[in-house]
Amino acid sequence: MVIDERVRRARPDDVPAIVELVYGLAEYERAPDECKLTAEQLRTALFGDSPKVFCHVAEHEGVVAGCAIWFLNFSTWRGVHGIYLEDLFVRPETRGTGLGKALLVALAQECVRNNYERLEWSVLDWNAPAIDFYKSLGAHPQNEWTTYRLTDDALTDLAS
Repeated sequence: MVIDERVRRARPDDVPAIVELVYGLAEYERAPDECKLTAEQLRTALFGDSPKVFCHVAEHEGVVAGCAIWFLNFSTWRGVHGIYLEDLFVRPETRGTGLGKALLVALAQECVRNNYERLEWSVLDWNAPAIDFYKSLGAHPQNEWTTYRLTDDALTDLAS
């Protein structure tokens, strides 16, 4: 396996940069008001006693310029874990340098190394550049599946 030296697992001192990247992604996805992430929340999620969320970062000229935030899922049909990529974002000024692909390669390597059989993520229907990029890597859309989400009042109403 070829390792891209620009990509590594996140460290606690990367948290402020990662939070900034997440807010950049929210802006790009036209939903800046929906992003509420704090550095403390992310620090706890990534580096607390029992982390359930993980992150790889990509550096450009010594500065964190991209991130891939992910967690494990499980396929009952395959009987093994996989990776769900929650966020992939590369600063606009460093796009085209291969950082996005390098981050996905690192996650694919994580899958292969740990016998995970899937790497999955969601992409907005209008995000044609990302869709083209993912297809160029051999990813296939799951068009027959529709994602559903419960949040806020609907979530608490169902819970009560």
